[in-house]
Amino acid sequence: MDTVLLCYLLAVPVLARLLLPGERLARAATALLLAAAGFLLVLMELATPAFLAEYDQRPNCLFFEYLLYPREVFGMLWASHRAALLGGGALTAAIGWMLWRRLRTALDGERTWGWPRRLLVLPLVLALVFIGARSSFGHRAANISTASFSGSRLANELALNSSFSMLYAAYSQSQEVDPTRLYGRMDWAEIVARVRKYSGVPQEAYTQGEIPTLHRQDVAARSRPLNLVIVLQESLGAGFVGSLGGLPLTPNLDRLAREGLYFTRLYATGTRTARGIEAVLAGFLPTPAPAVLKLPEAQGGFFTLASLLQRHGYATDYIYGGVANFDNMRAFCLGNGFDRVIEEEHFSSPRFRGTWGVSDEDWVEKANEVFRAHGDRPFFALMLSTSNHDPFEFPDGRIELYEQPANTRHNAIKYADYALGRLFELAQKEAYYADTVFLIVGDHDARVFGADFVPAQRFRIPGLILGPGVPVRREARLASQVDLGPTLLRLIGLRAEHPMVGRDLLALPAQDPGRAVMQYDLNHGFRVGDRMVVHCPSRPAQTFAVDESDRLHPVAADPELTRDGLAHALWASESYRRRLYRLAETPASGQGTAGVR
Repeated sequence: MDTVLLCYLLAVPVLARLLLPGERLARAATALLLAAAGFLLVLMELATPAFLAEYDQRPNCLFFEYLLYPREVFGMLWASHRAALLGGGALTAAIGWMLWRRLRTALDGERTWGWPRRLLVLPLVLALVFIGARSSFGHRAANISTASFSGSRLANELALNSSFSMLYAAYSQSQEVDPTRLYGRMDWAEIVARVRKYSGVPQEAYTQGEIPTLHRQDVAARSRPLNLVIVLQESLGAGFVGSLGGLPLTPNLDRLAREGLYFTRLYATGTRTARGIEAVLAGFLPTPAPAVLKLPEAQGGFFTLASLLQRHGYATDYIYGGVANFDNMRAFCLGNGFDRVIEEEHFSSPRFRGTWGVSDEDWVEKANEVFRAHGDRPFFALMLSTSNHDPFEFPDGRIELYEQPANTRHNAIKYADYALGRLFELAQKEAYYADTVFLIVGDHDARVFGADFVPAQRFRIPGLILGPGVPVRREARLASQVDLGPTLLRLIGLRAEHPMVGRDLLALPAQDPGRAVMQYDLNHGFRVGDRMVVHCPSRPAQTFAVDESDRLHPVAADPELTRDGLAHALWASESYRRRLYRLAETPASGQGTAGVR
């Protein structure tokens, strides 16, 4: 991480030194930029011990935010940490000045290079800086998630450096979007009341005012809750699933659908894998900002099913065939309840390795080994597939190709379905299978496009739950990815307290039409039954009727539905900003790990 940071900091001084026309100007600019970089590095490392002691993490967006309030912050530091402030400030200033003087002296003593030599060296130097900034010859560059190697947040923080973590936090914060500027404002109390109304949770079940959506989910508890495995299928929309009226590419999924609870009108919350993980793993509603996997305040203490189940004695694994620094998955998972992240480097001799990692059959065989090794201990696993991804690489000879040439999306989907069948072929031979609930669900559709403000037909995905005690039927009620978490807790028999606002789909009254939430770029769709309200940036919300093919048709405004949609559009961002999407620090009475062996 030091190499990455230094190469980013060196990029501009290198260009200044080699390309500025005036030799004196080039030397002065180079010295100034390098001295400023050195000043920043020293300042941040000197500030780190106190910040670590207070927040258990390196300087991040909190540090950045404090700089916006210099009078209050420096007043506090002067009153409580005067010696450290004076000593650190003096040391940082002295080192900055020394760097400036030494650099000027060193640069003034250099021999002048002519333009031919400069232009000859420039490509080599830029290549070295680029390689250092990327710090990987793999498919993805090193990023902040690369430093996450353990379940200890502090250990992961120490692998970084403070300038990098602070600058990354500032960048991440710049990506956040204030939805009130896009869609309008609403009082926080009204937001909470309207979101609670749709969760279907009785008022008396809410347990803490401090965390407004924290509640007890009353289910028939098992003495030993069942294992839970979530198989998140990359880019699997309903249009590729034969049993949902799509192309005949998923014979194994179609066969398994006859053995469990099959959701035929399930909708993704977004259009990216990170959004799918956010919804299925955390039960978190979508926002116009990037998914919480990438946001700084969600890197620890943020609710996920893993953090809940870990608290109840489960072993927790994230199993991925690629490199888990993609979309910051590794850091988010290890910071929020996962014991381990099993990724490409943990596959010792895979049958096939492609651009995105090992093949899906290697992935499912590894998963089976992991599950078997847990023995009698209950376990939770989140699995994310890789083979159905451009450039659609997979082993030869496994499937009858749907089309030519071989490396197409349709063939990759058929191969991914082959690997899914292999998972269940292996699992059904193991002892753990009788105590395990499986969820198979798409993360999003492959390509989401259309003329509608929210092309709902492209958000429809398959969702199937299998396992002991799971009802065997097709469920046609409208549902969202965020509803899967509460439903799974019922099916594994875990009575728990959590902040999810999704709905337990097995506890809703028969007449409830269902609801779904969809984020399409900056357009936010809130659908109840066959009505959807869409909030678009800087324009009035519009109400639509949704036909059987999921096309939108304008209808008269529905004021209540519009207010409900606005509440759901604002709730997630505000809960994230206030750090309200989390578990209570200590489990409520009766929420311990009794019965878990």
